[in-house]
Amino acid sequence: MVTALAIDVGTSSVRTAVVNTLGEVSHVHQQRLTVTSPNPGEVELDAAEIARMAIDLARRTLRDGGPCDVVGITNQRATTIVFDPVTGTPVGPALGWQDLRTVLDCLMLQGEGLRLAPNQSATKARWLVSASGRPSSQLRFATIETWIAWHLTEGVAHVTDRSNAGINGLVALDVDHWDARVLSLLDLDGSMMPSIVDTMCNVGPASLLPGSPMITALVGDQSASLFGQSCVARGAKITFGTGAMLDMVTGPAGPSALTRFPSGCFPIVAYSRDGEVTWGLEGIVLSAGSCIEWLRDDLGLISDAAETDALASSVASSDGVVFVPALSGLGTPYWDFGARGGFFGITRGSTRAHMVRAVLEGIAQRGADLVDAAERETTTRLEEIRVDGGMSANRFLVQRLADLTGRRVAVSPEREATTRGAGLMALVSDGYLTIEDVGALWSPAEVLHPTIAVDERRRLRDEWATTVQRAARTIPELSAVEF
Repeated sequence: MVTALAIDVGTSSVRTAVVNTLGEVSHVHQQRLTVTSPNPGEVELDAAEIARMAIDLARRTLRDGGPCDVVGITNQRATTIVFDPVTGTPVGPALGWQDLRTVLDCLMLQGEGLRLAPNQSATKARWLVSASGRPSSQLRFATIETWIAWHLTEGVAHVTDRSNAGINGLVALDVDHWDARVLSLLDLDGSMMPSIVDTMCNVGPASLLPGSPMITALVGDQSASLFGQSCVARGAKITFGTGAMLDMVTGPAGPSALTRFPSGCFPIVAYSRDGEVTWGLEGIVLSAGSCIEWLRDDLGLISDAAETDALASSVASSDGVVFVPALSGLGTPYWDFGARGGFFGITRGSTRAHMVRAVLEGIAQRGADLVDAAERETTTRLEEIRVDGGMSANRFLVQRLADLTGRRVAVSPEREATTRGAGLMALVSDGYLTIEDVGALWSPAEVLHPTIAVDERRRLRDEWATTVQRAARTIPELSAVEF
């Protein structure tokens, strides 16, 4: 059977696996990355470690799973690296997507008519170049897929794909070339930028790996997850991880700008092939799984994330306790960076189970907010929401999402659908599958249907809208910030 090697570099770990033409994922190897925060708001990784780990794990997967025909690379989209192309040495740390050291830069650039967010790569690249003390013309810019492909091809390929370029703040509207005005305002020389290619194309042979398999797919993680859950012509998914991201396929018609829509969603490239782009949109919940980690690591209300399912189900309701998951502010549709999380309705009778249930219900409510925003933006009703990510194993959460959206929710058979998506894209790119074949591969592990009445759903959603406003603008000066 034809197989692909998938290399999946996430926010905090690297994962490699074999993906076959049936969509089966096997011979998985995974290892955590070193993530540091030298100062508040700063998030750094070791770029050299990322490359070493990806290569080492890829070789382990190939050793265990046998030779693969093609390679697909997927990545956390905004982590940024600047390196010397002669020595291959990074000039500084890799700046993680959560890194906020360029917030003031973004605000100042608004006076130039340039709207960038600190979680995009644009101002991170400028910071790294400036900190290096070297002219940008002597350096090269990379997001993670660029960095891994450069290493695997032994410095031959310096490329990025449209799904990564489309959200980094540096690309033109056609996602075909770099925006010269933006580069000029950021003092970035065009020579440092990678070539922009399709998500599915022949990048070059991975000569650093046994057999030198061809790299045939580069794709950002959320687009890979969308593809991995067989949303290829239509449909939407939510990935529940540290945060939660809804992505939806919208089709060949592109946006009028690469900035946020009035709905609080923003455009993404779902995938591209032969120069044709399939677009999508994305909505973000900033705090999802991080709330469960907080319950475990900081509050000590649980000893393991897995116990939240049974604990939430052990009570008939949250007994009036409501939790707004805004530990880092509110994303779609509110975009209030000054909002803060909070429990509301706590009484002397509130128990640990009530509070845990309220946290899961709050995350589900935020998932329903994403669905509402996507449907409002596209004027399309979603009949099914597909879910993946670590929290998709929590049956209480998934059922509550179905209840609060009034939609059926289908659980991905592969929790890490990004890995599956990268492998499937690589196989489609080289002609071993068609896009229609990928659409037909969908076979959910479970499908949950709404269990509450329409009137009850409306009441819960109305009450939620009121409670969210109580958490809004906790830090007014941050709430006033617009990116």
